[in-house]
Amino acid sequence: MTQVITPGALYLVATPIGNLEDITFRAVRVLKEAGLIACEDTRQTGKLLAHYGIDAPVISYHEHNELRRADELIAKLRSGVSVALVSDAGMPGISDPGYRVVKLALEQGIRVVPIPGPSAAVTALAASGLPTDAFEFRGFLPARSGQRRTALETLRTSDHTVVLYEAPHRILETMEDIVAILGPGRP
Repeated sequence: MTQVITPGALYLVATPIGNLEDITFRAVRVLKEAGLIACEDTRQTGKLLAHYGIDAPVISYHEHNELRRADELIAKLRSGVSVALVSDAGMPGISDPGYRVVKLALEQGIRVVPIPGPSAAVTALAASGLPTDAFEFRGFLPARSGQRRTALETLRTSDHTVVLYEAPHRILETMEDIVAILGPGRP
């Protein structure tokens, strides 16, 4: 008699964006029950796991190993292991690694289960005082000023709120480019 192995599920678990208490009960439960936790930075995720007493196996999954590691995770999922994917903060796949393994899982009929939680973009938008009825999320702008200015040019005529991410060490330079391209009066 041949044993049929049911594939594990890939859980996309949103993690806190600053305060470790900003995590859902469901997210903690899923992390505790996962057969494997794939994370952007094992040290960063280790702090979260230690805080909640979670002792599941951890493997790195970041922009530098994403192509190779995605296939490894799919093999684990196909063997019946449930995998929880987390990024350092917020929802995996939103300006963080995750897209490749999600795409592969869906192509192979593996269940993908999002576990909602904090999102830096929506959190900042809600507290910004800017219109929230229509907005565009662009993620990170290019690091080089010339390419960043070109990207900003495409936003010049946008009449709705635009949400961008930026690294702390480039924030002043990016703000200067935003003012130069979009004007000092744009909220």
